[in-house]
Amino acid sequence: MLFSLGGVIWLNLRLTGRSFWGATALPVLAQLPDFQLLERSGKTLGLADLKGKVWIADFIFTRCPGPCPFMTSKMASLQRDLHSEDSLRLVSISVDPEFDTPEVLAKYAAQYQAEEGRWFFLTGDKTAIHDLAKSGFLVGGVDDVTLHTTRFVLIDRQGRVRGYYSSSDEEDLRKLGNDTRTLLREIEA
Repeated sequence: MLFSLGGVIWLNLRLTGRSFWGATALPVLAQLPDFQLLERSGKTLGLADLKGKVWIADFIFTRCPGPCPFMTSKMASLQRDLHSEDSLRLVSISVDPEFDTPEVLAKYAAQYQAEEGRWFFLTGDKTAIHDLAKSGFLVGGVDDVTLHTTRFVLIDRQGRVRGYYSSSDEEDLRKLGNDTRTLLREIEA
């Protein structure tokens, strides 16, 4: 009897699109392709390394005079606010890989007190990053580094895009924090 009641509750939640905690399940917007980029530590990091973790991604470049320092400050705030969440990772991908070497990214990360092993700064082949942004994250290409997205992207444990959030909208940032906590509580399907 107990197992059948649990099955009925589970099926009802699945069919209504709600989670056990009452929140509406986040949509699956895209599946990221496998990728391999170079982390500030000099080690390769790819989708397989992030599987099983919930993560927030952004696209930045270190000599950006516009929104990037602001975005990175907001990412640093997320690192502080969600510090107790062991399964969360932050990923900043450079759209200026010719300049943003691992050494440059390491210095930039230090300015924002980015925790190694928890907040990754990635660089690599420009074409690969462009293709990943456009076809994987669905945020447009990065042919011109000044025209990159300023949205944060929420990724689930299976490497699926679950939400986009404006880095300059406080309500969106609150929603990002709440949605991240929702994904962290989600049982892996």
